[in-house]
Amino acid sequence: MFKSMKTGVLAAILISTAIYAHAQKKITEGTISYAVEYAPTPEQEPAVKMLPKELKVKFNGSITKIEMEQGPATIVILSDVISYAGLVLIDVPVAQMQFAVKRTKADYDKEKATAPKFSDFKATGEKKMIGSYNAEKYTYKDDKGGTYELWTTTDIELPTGFNGEDFKDIKGSLVKFTHFQQGMKQTLTVKEIKEEKNGPYKLHVPSGYEVKTMEEIMAMQGGGE
Repeated sequence: MFKSMKTGVLAAILISTAIYAHAQKKITEGTISYAVEYAPTPEQEPAVKMLPKELKVKFNGSITKIEMEQGPATIVILSDVISYAGLVLIDVPVAQMQFAVKRTKADYDKEKATAPKFSDFKATGEKKMIGSYNAEKYTYKDDKGGTYELWTTTDIELPTGFNGEDFKDIKGSLVKFTHFQQGMKQTLTVKEIKEEKNGPYKLHVPSGYEVKTMEEIMAMQGGGE
């Protein structure tokens, strides 16, 4: 059970910062649905098997919420797209365990330190519809020799900070883009952006949750899968 839970937590962390985008209709709270494609290394293959092909991200202002069912655990990831602070809540009812892992800007910086650095963003003038959005294509590259493309729309405007550091100079909301999380290449394509009431969300540890570090979660031992 612990092995399954830890693999699930790793899978959740792999997508936890996958949703930073920026955007003429202004939406301050709602839900973004993404189709997700993964290009894992051999070491990441076990985690990928548990990753969703569709990702729903709820947001209220600058705080986003992702909820996943992974084996015996329900994992909730709360992230502030401006401060990069976050909170991972792990609930395992069958074992009567509830853990909280606080995430800081320093954790984010550490994870990004080894990721490819993107640059040379160029608008191509090529346009098409992605979902229900008018999108324009950009090309870009990284410092490791990789080349990519993204599509952005100005049909909507999401809360400040949704573009993240990688794409902060791109105008509009990202509706298709490729980035790296924990060394894994991921491509996200927006299926729907729905304006609806969510939250408000806070990065406070709920009552009953035991605060642990991610290292302590990964060090847990137990029988079963």
